[in-house]
Amino acid sequence: QVQLVESGGGLVQAGGSLRLSCAASGRTFSGYAMGWFRQAPGKEREFVAGISGGGSFADYADSVKGRFTISRDNAKNTVYLQMNSLKPEDTAVYYCAVCRYSGTRRSSVQYNYWGQGTQVTVSS
Repeated sequence: QVQLVESGGGLVQAGGSLRLSCAASGRTFSGYAMGWFRQAPGKEREFVAGISGGGSFADYADSVKGRFTISRDNAKNTVYLQMNSLKPEDTAVYYCAVCRYSGTRRSSVQYNYWGQGTQVTVSS
């Protein structure tokens, strides 16, 4: 059974940092892109960052570019999201997901496995 478990969320002041982790189990995902999405209350789920299966290519939403860094350790079947210079508008539940393809995608419909989410709250 495939399972994705996120961790590392929490409460942080504006300007602070958090590092999210997503550990996958049940199968190996080294050949598939992985992504992070987020959903704030009353808003649709949005793409945050994606990384290719081999880890050589990363894609970021404009709103987080230069502040967030996605990485992966295929030996550990784990993907990370380092979040720096956090802003109150980054407050959301963050989800990791496995893409159907080896290249990154921004649409959530192209991801077929999802974690349960981890809350990130940034206070002003």
